[in-house]
Amino acid sequence: MERRNVGILGATGAVGQRFIQLLADHPWFNITWLAASDRSAGKTYAEACAWRLDTPLPERIAQIVLQPNTPEGAPDLPRIIFSSIDAPIAKELEPRFAAAGCAVISNSSAFRMAPDVPLVVPEVNVDHFDVIETQPTRRLSNGTQPSGGYLVTNPNCCAIGLVLPLAPLHQRFGIEKLFVSTMQAVSGAGYPGVASLDILGNVIPYIKNEEEKLQEEIGKLLGATDGGSFQPLGAPVSAMCNRVAVVDGHTECVSVKLKTPATHEQIVEAWKTFQPLSGRGLNGLHLPSAPFFPVEYAPEEARPQPRLDLMRGNGMATTVGRLRPCNIFDWKFTLLSHNTIRGAAGAAILNAEILAMLGKFDFRKSPAVNQSNQELVTA
Repeated sequence: MERRNVGILGATGAVGQRFIQLLADHPWFNITWLAASDRSAGKTYAEACAWRLDTPLPERIAQIVLQPNTPEGAPDLPRIIFSSIDAPIAKELEPRFAAAGCAVISNSSAFRMAPDVPLVVPEVNVDHFDVIETQPTRRLSNGTQPSGGYLVTNPNCCAIGLVLPLAPLHQRFGIEKLFVSTMQAVSGAGYPGVASLDILGNVIPYIKNEEEKLQEEIGKLLGATDGGSFQPLGAPVSAMCNRVAVVDGHTECVSVKLKTPATHEQIVEAWKTFQPLSGRGLNGLHLPSAPFFPVEYAPEEARPQPRLDLMRGNGMATTVGRLRPCNIFDWKFTLLSHNTIRGAAGAAILNAEILAMLGKFDFRKSPAVNQSNQELVTA
């Protein structure tokens, strides 16, 4: 696999740092371009960033000079851009990078529900990437050569952890109704996040827009596509979201009603045999960031727990446990996922690995970056 140059928008933030940590030694991608806010542009990454992860800041990355968060006139702008900027900023900037000819792989919520933007967890709905080709920057329009750029997104951190164990149940038994209550780590709020006097010894039963995003995104993820549009899952989803005093790791309590009855053993078997990305890598090998088992079942009565299960699959797997009958629906269980690895940067990187395998980074028929005035239009 050709090692491709990549850039990161919002490189100094919490998710931007996680991108750097996960991409520093990636066999397929090479960080060459970093961008941040105007107050940080022109500084080296080491000067502008308060590094807060548990691995050292790579020296090569530390010396990269930060660029402004814009594609216009950007020196050595790579074709592949990972975005970790806030939604209001992403709403303005990400279409400009796509119009400039970049593949924008976004962790932002700005375009997740747009009708021509794929919202993808590769183990669940990799076929949704086909919708990329309906974006204006990929289609000849009014005689204007398209830039070749496009925009794809990964879901909300809770939606990713939830949809992984739901997907094999939906495929085998169908989902009729779903209820989920989340206990979300403080790192999900970014840095500095929630004030200590608000969260220590406390639970905050409100995260702005979180319940709405979770409910909508599950519908899109488990829905169908005909290559040009999305048909959402025809099942109601109810979510309650809470912030708890845990650093990393979102825990979710789930109740599900299935269309076809299933036994405890059948559900566990569906999870244990769920390996949809097996053999999807280069020469049939495994993808660099994909967990061998995206859903791991913990049979112990008091699992999963953030302290014990957070890094399963190098932080890319969802751990499920406490599967038992539900008095209202059919079954209920508890899940745990790493919100900044699988729920953010790692999810976007896995999307990029699949896009590489699908040939979506072949821009030979497209103009060089910054040479197209085509705009990405999303509703």
